[in-house]
Amino acid sequence: MSGGRILIVEDEAIVAMFIGDLLDVLGYEVEASVTNGPDAVRLALDTDPDLVLMDINLAGSMDGIEAARIIREQKNIPVVFVTAYSDEATRKRAEAIGPAGYLLKPFKQEELNLIIDSALSS
Repeated sequence: MSGGRILIVEDEAIVAMFIGDLLDVLGYEVEASVTNGPDAVRLALDTDPDLVLMDINLAGSMDGIEAARIIREQKNIPVVFVTAYSDEATRKRAEAIGPAGYLLKPFKQEELNLIIDSALSS
């Protein structure tokens, strides 16, 4: 499956650009790219993307898990966590909000495509 509007939430510009480029190659539309939780929530609620790719560790008082929780409660938009953090406590906290997937950095294009396809077809 390809197509679909995706919101990227990533506080490292080079990583956000990399993900955006991969999504473009895979045939997805980048709705927007933001660097913090409050902007992620606002844009997700305003633009209603098909999927949110969410980094867990974001600058500011709202991390990606909290932003995803709000987005899921308000709009039930699927969220895939894309993160370098895989410790048990973080993973359990992330799983508690019911994400559509969890992808560890670094990842390959094929892995990204599979998890997005799975999340969008659920």
